Amino acid sequence: MAIQHRARKRFGQNFLSDPGIIQRIIQSINPRQGDRIIEIGPGLGALTCPILKQIGEMDVIELDRDIIPKLQLNCGLDSKLHIHNVDVLKFDFASLDQDQPLRIIGNLPYNISTPIIFHLVEYSSIIQDMFFMLQKEVVERLAARPDTSNYSRLSVMAQYYFKVTPLFLVPPESFQPVPKVDSAIVRLIPHKDKPVQVDNEEAFGKLVSQAFSQRRKTLRNVLRELCTADQIEAAGIDPASRAQSLTLQQFADLFSQLNRDSS
Repeated sequence: MAIQHRARKRFGQNFLSDPGIIQRIIQSINPRQGDRIIEIGPGLGALTCPILKQIGEMDVIELDRDIIPKLQLNCGLDSKLHIHNVDVLKFDFASLDQDQPLRIIGNLPYNISTPIIFHLVEYSSIIQDMFFMLQKEVVERLAARPDTSNYSRLSVMAQYYFKVTPLFLVPPESFQPVPKVDSAIVRLIPHKDKPVQVDNEEAFGKLVSQAFSQRRKTLRNVLRELCTADQIEAAGIDPASRAQSLTLQQFADLFSQLNRDSS
């Protein structure tokens, strides 16, 4: 019988308990012997233990030190489970042996899921793929297309760094305790070659962030401190349009235009 643990709100803990959903997630990940899998927030090991049995060895990152002994008991004290008791936002993924590209999985705490994803951007070159359980609304924003209500800064920047594929929904009753939101599984694969070219990713991110800072305003108004209407038009974009109507390519074109004008 699996060892239990009282979920802690401050860690954003909701433990996956539906065997059918657990199996479906594992099938999507398709773990194989020799894979280098790292799990963020393993909890009591609902995914960890069956995956560990399949591949023989894995790493997990768990902040809650009280849950670690229970995780070890559930997965087997003699298993090759390497536990890193650290905040994932401070974890150096490059410190792991890199004889194989990293495959990262996790049921991410909803309140810090976006910062975790962008922390992992730093390690894109050593990551094969990522499978995350996220709030359904976050997955919808990650995958959103232009001219839709969910299209946002997160959509643009996530799609710049990753191929985003929503996989399936996970209902609240699949967890203990039952959360108040729907969840979804998403696959993120880092682009080997970015879909657009920008020469300064930090500055590009600031442009996108500013463009979405006041969604109802036109680009002419919301970007007035960064560029003129003539510069927006020179990039082939209507200054009267709004950020949510621009494609990733158009954001890159505007950024390139501003760089040309400043050089």
